[in-house]
Amino acid sequence: MEGATPDSLLALHDAGYREVLAHLGPGVVVDVGCGIGVETERLAAPDRFVIGVDYSSETVRLASKTYVHTAGASTAGPLQFVASDGAGLGLRDRSVDYVVSSHIIEHFVNPALHVIELARVVRPDGTALVITPNAPADFENPFHVYMFEPEHLVSLLSLFFDDVTCLGLDGDEVLKADFAARRASGEKLLKLDRFNLRHKIPYRSYVWAYEHIVELERARDRYDQAVAPQVHVTAA
Repeated sequence: MEGATPDSLLALHDAGYREVLAHLGPGVVVDVGCGIGVETERLAAPDRFVIGVDYSSETVRLASKTYVHTAGASTAGPLQFVASDGAGLGLRDRSVDYVVSSHIIEHFVNPALHVIELARVVRPDGTALVITPNAPADFENPFHVYMFEPEHLVSLLSLFFDDVTCLGLDGDEVLKADFAARRASGEKLLKLDRFNLRHKIPYRSYVWAYEHIVELERARDRYDQAVAPQVHVTAA
């Protein structure tokens, strides 16, 4: 979210959706894990019916209030949002031309269940576009429960799709420096947990502590961004 998420992460998400747009044609497009719909709205076009899907009903209500287009009411084309689980999409078999999974697969304890759903809903001649951070991530994140090396991601997707191509996104030196600084900051914080207590306390407590620490870090990032140059990401 702009104003809350560091610019480096916003740049990566923006670059990912630029790549998605470059591969989209006409038809039905489903964006799984759409969040508040900022990026999903970019996918709308006169020859597309775009559906944003998110697990959070509260998030879907906000996205609907902000971005919904009905047929004929927008020159961009129809856009709708629905609440649904990424491992149990409320869509018919083979009903989608393009299905997008952006920064979602790493949140599944069993990511194969998510990939099965992507393969189930997409037409035989359709396309699934999956975006996920490379392992290891820049900072330990309790919500990122399954991280992929490129070859592991290709291996999983190849179980359910006939033709799999792995691309990449690479940031400029400013972005890389930002990630290196946040990685160093994260490592300092982790060293404070000398006895690995974060993995021994209840998961909810770990998440609560993480969210509060990250909010402090992001407040510092927002201050730094006020005087920092903009970052850029390109396809690799």
